[in-house]
Amino acid sequence: MKGRFLFVTAAAVIMAVASGPVDAKELKFGTAVPSTTPLGESIKDGLIPGIAKASGGELTMVAHYHGSVCGEQKCGEQANQGLLAAWTSSTANFGNFGTALSIFDLPYLFKDQDTANQIADGWLGDAASENAAKTTQHKVFEVFSAGGFRQLGNTERTIKSPADMKGIKFRVTKSPIEYTLIKTWGGIPIPFDWLQLYQGLQTGVVNGEYVQVPWQYVFKHHELNKYYTETGGAWGGNHLSMDLKQFNELSDQEKEWLLAGVDDFSAIARAADKAWVAKLTEALKKEIDVWYTPNEAEMDMWRAGAVGAWADAKGTYDPKLAERALAEQGLDSFIDTLKKGGAL
Repeated sequence: MKGRFLFVTAAAVIMAVASGPVDAKELKFGTAVPSTTPLGESIKDGLIPGIAKASGGELTMVAHYHGSVCGEQKCGEQANQGLLAAWTSSTANFGNFGTALSIFDLPYLFKDQDTANQIADGWLGDAASENAAKTTQHKVFEVFSAGGFRQLGNTERTIKSPADMKGIKFRVTKSPIEYTLIKTWGGIPIPFDWLQLYQGLQTGVVNGEYVQVPWQYVFKHHELNKYYTETGGAWGGNHLSMDLKQFNELSDQEKEWLLAGVDDFSAIARAADKAWVAKLTEALKKEIDVWYTPNEAEMDMWRAGAVGAWADAKGTYDPKLAERALAEQGLDSFIDTLKKGGAL
């Protein structure tokens, strides 16, 4: 999934589109993210102009941001219905269509952001894309980080260890792994739509979330979630995909143009995300009541809960691929722990 990075000027893109044929093919793109986030900017500044330049304007893409046409899994549903062509969401919300990307949601699969992106952009991303094409109606182009690792935010109290989660209702995605993890940690998992989450926190339908900090900040959830715990664990994977039927109907030339834009998107998205995480984490810390970093004994408790989630999710991921990813990072002790827990 490695890509080339094409620097495109606005003038070049405009000229390419203007000189294209009047019967140019247009692809519609839907996403829940704002255009001002690194992910949104990667679509706006990489994917769209990359396709236009490669095709000379014969293939174009029009993006709809910030949930203006669909929320996360709804975008995938609309793509399958032919209302959209391409879309993006968290890997967790891809769970609405199957388990092809579930491996990316396994807690503590990756030790850090750089390693996660490297493996997802290589052999593991390729394997997941192949699986998705076989088992879902989606062509997965890229799996990448959008916001780093998930952290716990809640409206109720400081959480130091999993025992402190008892009685707190946490919003979860369509990922069965996330659902099981919150339950294993002691919280109450509540499936809830992302675009309605602020209201859900306001009304007490849910009391918290396990989401990457930048997204909590951008959507102003920190105005309600005043207590944060730096558990890490689950990587905030996202994917860029297209309805498989529509992709297969493209000509070989059109596919080449589309993939040129995907390469541009990938380079921008991965480069911008790390800085975004650092910047907004510091901004959030200044506006909340508590940012708690567990000590090592407490972290052992969080990891122990993760083992339970892995074991319960067995069958939704390929254990050989998971063990390979852990081994490449030197996480041999965690492999042993997972095997003892029946997860590998």
